[in-house]
Amino acid sequence: MLLDNHNRHINYLRLAVTDRCNLRCNYCMPSEGINFVKNDKLLSINELKELSSILVGQGIDKIRITGGEPFVRKELMVLLRHLSKLKDLKDISVTTNATLIGPYIDELKELGIKNINVSLDAIDRTTFERITRRDQYDTVYENLVKLISEGFNVRINFIVLEGQNEQDIISILDIMKHYPVAVRFLEEMPFNGGSKSFKTIKWDYKVILEHISTVFPNYKKLVSPKTSTSINYQIEGHKSTFGLIPSFSRTFCGTCNRLRITATGDVITCLYGKPKANLRDLLRQAKSNKKVEEAILTAIGARAKTGFEAQQEHASVFDSSMTSIGG
Repeated sequence: MLLDNHNRHINYLRLAVTDRCNLRCNYCMPSEGINFVKNDKLLSINELKELSSILVGQGIDKIRITGGEPFVRKELMVLLRHLSKLKDLKDISVTTNATLIGPYIDELKELGIKNINVSLDAIDRTTFERITRRDQYDTVYENLVKLISEGFNVRINFIVLEGQNEQDIISILDIMKHYPVAVRFLEEMPFNGGSKSFKTIKWDYKVILEHISTVFPNYKKLVSPKTSTSINYQIEGHKSTFGLIPSFSRTFCGTCNRLRITATGDVITCLYGKPKANLRDLLRQAKSNKKVEEAILTAIGARAKTGFEAQQEHASVFDSSMTSIGG
């Protein structure tokens, strides 16, 4: 079992497999993109397999594959096949923009990987294309429908962006009410590749709920796991649920059970903090398992208590891109 220095049980790994993405969402990176790392600086698929096995051996029982866009990474399915065979791993999930997942849906189902988070910040085509700077709406929507129809546990992650997509909050709830999906509204975060600077946000989780309640006043709060980052609700008559994630307000730090490892091997114990170690060179040494385990334990033993405390490690976090941090 992994316990941090605040006695929090760490059992959930968010593992980034690439820093690359085929979209250019304006809250994530500048239109020209970022300087993606060279391939030899990325963890190889074999290194990702080895690292996953080490962490599962230490007590990680939930792994979410992230990016960038995970399906940009060649041989991603090789890693997912490996994870599906780790007997102590209870939950494998993927966060994707749903542009490239289509050809892999059948195999994901065969492997028992049923939890898919789809990043979708607009249900209106024009808004979607303005935010993503790409013409991928039809592909995303078709893949989303297929995931739902194939019985996947689909969660839609919708970041509320002031002046861009507020009008789609009600629209997406209205469209998804017929389906057993979870629509989760996230507060905007200051990781956007330098495209914007802010210290406060207008659309925090309380304002989002107030906005929803003006159209859908009949909703009930759902019981959520202690470690959940989302506050979850269901509107009367809807098959879907909706959640609010206070990603900027950071109300959930006290029960945080997450560890992040980037595609280059950085260990991030808080999204708002600096990396605590890098495992890439260790993994490339002979008989590295023990050193990797020790590095992970050292990093977890020096976690900030809250995201606000972790943010003090930076002079600024506003020039970071989420695609390089590992969503």
